[in-house]
Amino acid sequence: MRNFDLTPLYRATVGFDQIADLMDRVLASDVGNQTYPPYNIEKTDEDAYRISIAVAGFSDEDLSVEVKDRALVVSARKVEDTTDRTYLHRGIATRAFERRFHLADHVKVTGASHEDGMLHIDLQREVPEALKPRRIEIASSLPADKDVVDAKAVN
Repeated sequence: MRNFDLTPLYRATVGFDQIADLMDRVLASDVGNQTYPPYNIEKTDEDAYRISIAVAGFSDEDLSVEVKDRALVVSARKVEDTTDRTYLHRGIATRAFERRFHLADHVKVTGASHEDGMLHIDLQREVPEALKPRRIEIASSLPADKDVVDAKAVN
């Protein structure tokens, strides 16, 4: 694993703490633990996204979707099966998990659905009107009601 010292970044920038924190999180996270459950992230529209997580074996009551501190936290806890079953092969993993997705500014969770063993979480980026680009009209340097004399009429 590579180690990066981001201290110079903190000393040389002002107001970019989020970027440095994001880099710290990415570099510090253990990628080996992030394989279960598998998931997809899709861009469904210009400002719309969908996260699909494979949650086979979990019911709606076992799943939890929360937004905390600009992070989407998806977790599942399966109630222990009390029946005496003898498995010849157990390939469906129903172990507890917690998956975090850090949300960018102005990204809101608009809904979640659970169907066919997939948990779908819809996200929408809602940029406030004050932050959207706007066109500024350029005023003319000549007033509109000033009488303009034609150059041919003067000569």
